[in-house]
Amino acid sequence: MSGTAGGGGVAIRARGVRKHFGRTEALRGVDVTAERGSVLALLGPNGAGKTTMVRILTTLLRPDAGQVEIAGFDAIREANEVRYRIGLAGQQAAVDEYLSGRANLEMVGRLYHLPTRAARQRADELLDRFGLAEAGQRLVRTYSGGMRRRLDLAASLVAAPPILFLDEPTTGLDPRSRVGMWEEIEALVDGGTTLLLTTQYLEEADRLADQIVVIDAGKAVATGTPDELKRSVGGERVDVRLRETRQLEAARQAIAEATGRTPDVDAESGHLTVPVDAGAAALTAVVRELDAADVGIEDIALRRPTLDEVFFKLTGHAAGDLSPDGEQIVRGARREEVS
Repeated sequence: MSGTAGGGGVAIRARGVRKHFGRTEALRGVDVTAERGSVLALLGPNGAGKTTMVRILTTLLRPDAGQVEIAGFDAIREANEVRYRIGLAGQQAAVDEYLSGRANLEMVGRLYHLPTRAARQRADELLDRFGLAEAGQRLVRTYSGGMRRRLDLAASLVAAPPILFLDEPTTGLDPRSRVGMWEEIEALVDGGTTLLLTTQYLEEADRLADQIVVIDAGKAVATGTPDELKRSVGGERVDVRLRETRQLEAARQAIAEATGRTPDVDAESGHLTVPVDAGAAALTAVVRELDAADVGIEDIALRRPTLDEVFFKLTGHAAGDLSPDGEQIVRGARREEVS
């Protein structure tokens, strides 16, 4: 592979990536592809291998096997070319707390060989963009966690890289700060940046990602758009909650009449659910039949599968859980290399 060969519209391409730490196999033949100007999310529990994959893609770690191409360059043989074209914000904010926010950004600019004046100008632009202009002269040790994460993201953008890697960028942030970070990420992608994002937050992947790769125990267990992954566990369903559980049988018959399918019933909660193909039309038919049967409804809705359901079906555990394989990986290698 070479920079001139390129990947057409592909910014990130990895095939068959493997990595061992001692006897522990952290990555077992993972493939990922990200188109230019898109967001690829690596989704998985702690210990699944997400950070190991990011470290390999960003030239910080050599794979034991596989091919990695970033911006058309071989990430192993042409690592320096790759480094000039990427930005990285890791799980921990990589900023010097004994420098001011502005000094941190200016230092990064100088490391990228920007002239002093250009580094200062870029620092001011990024402080303003991330709402840190008023705090720019303060020492970073006085910053909140959210402010540090924003400064870290700003630092990864000093050289205006076309490809950005964010390893769990919103971990530990409060909901308001998390939404603010999402908005900044969306603005970057709208401007043409290609983004690879690792996350444990399913709503984060659902909102931001064009493509998702679900990694569990070092393997890619599913790949697709959020909608494709949701469809993989089934289509839409009508959920009904009754006012009185004594009407369960009448409701079951009415729903079966409306949809041609027997609903699942939770007798204790008075909840019924049935998969449907016709969407809103099926919902209307169910309402009509329940009304005709004089069944009292507390709540009724047409629902789609969630990424939570996708994740549970694929991995057998909830996002954020530490799987047995993940625990073995953590025991077999340094935690920061395989989380």
